[in-house]
Formats: sequence, structure tokens, C-alpha cells
Amino acid sequence: MTNTTALRNLALFDLDHTLIAGDSDFEWPRFLIQRGILEQAHYDERNNYFYQQYQQGTLDIHEYLAFALEPLKRFSRAELDALHADYLEQHIKPIITRKARDLLAAHAAQGDEIIIITATNRFITGPIARELGVEHLIAIELEEEEDGRFTGRVSGVPSFQEGKITRLQQWLDERGLSMNSYGQSFFYSDSHNDLPLLKLVDHPVAVDPDDTLRAYAEQQDWRVISLRD
Repeated sequence: MTNTTALRNLALFDLDHTLIAGDSDFEWPRFLIQRGILEQAHYDERNNYFYQQYQQGTLDIHEYLAFALEPLKRFSRAELDALHADYLEQHIKPIITRKARDLLAAHAAQGDEIIIITATNRFITGPIARELGVEHLIAIELEEEEDGRFTGRVSGVPSFQEGKITRLQQWLDERGLSMNSYGQSFFYSDSHNDLPLLKLVDHPVAVDPDDTLRAYAEQQDWRVISLRD
């Protein structure tokens, strides 16, 4: 990659367990359970099944999304937006850390191109990105009906594992850019599932990493940081 100081840098951020001290895709159903919309015992059983796969790096993202997106089909977009506003206040803002906001501000002050790239869907993460002051978001896109109601199906390539590279390349292509359009590239993540993209950038940074990523990062002499207050 080109390291030219005259070019702006590219700063990529995972969201869950990186910029927020928790998982937005986990907190959303917890919020729905509290509202009596989801039944806890059924959800916990299925979610534990998928979480074990995620930790092992074997998650079938399409199987998981079919489960996770089903509740969205039950509501109009207006109803979902109203629910999300409460969810953001009650479940997400309390787990956005000062250090995360400071790190984003530091990259912004340098004029860097900042992108959140996440394996959580855009409905959940769009308002969170706006709360963090980040304009550009690459997330799992959801299929919609003509009236805006979600179908429960995914649109395009999920931004998960190697899919994050695919979606980033699409984002760059749409703007007539490439990785060489930037001086240096950074990616901050907590998860070994993000190793494909971490290996691609100039400056991979492990943020409060899982055990697998921590071991790999230490072996490769990558930066390891914490954004927890």
C-alpha cells in the first residue's frame, strides 16, 4: 500500500465490543424481551447456539440472520423507529465509552476518512453511527417492501468475515477510490472474525480483543488497546 503523507488516511472501525462496550445485535432483542415482544426462553436457546458458532468462527451468517431479523417483519418502519429511539437511549448510549468517542475525535481531527464497518444490520446500527458522529457506515443491508417494511431477508453480501473486504471494496468502487487512494489505513476490531480485514490494512489494532485475536495480535506485534473507561 502507498504511504503518502499528502493523502488522507482511512480509519475503519468495528462497532460491537469495539466502539461500544457491548453488542448492539444482542442488546436489541434484550430490549424487545423487556417490552414483551420476544419470548426470552426461546430466544436465549437459539442465540446461545449462534453465539457459540460465532466464537468458534463457524457462524452461518445467513442462518443467524434469518433468526435475528424475524422480529423486524412484525412492525411498520414508524413503529420500529420509535422502538429504536428508546433502545438507543436505554441500551446503547450507556455503553458508548469516553475513550471510544475520543479516538473517533482524534481521527476526525486529522482529517481521516472514518467508516464503521459492522456485521450488524443497518437498521440497528445506522442511528448508533449517527450518535457517534460517523457519516459512513458499512453494515448488513436489509431487503424492504415498497412501504419500507422489512422482509426479514438480507440484501447483497453480508459484511461479515471476508464479506467486510467485499463490501469495503464496493464502497470504494462506488466512489472511484481504492485503498491506494489513502496514505495509511487503520482497522480497529475486537474479533478474530475480522482477521481478513485486519490483515489487509497498514495498521491493524486489536481493541479489547477476544482470546483468539489477542494471541494472534501479540504474535504479529499488532497494537492491542482498550477503549473501556
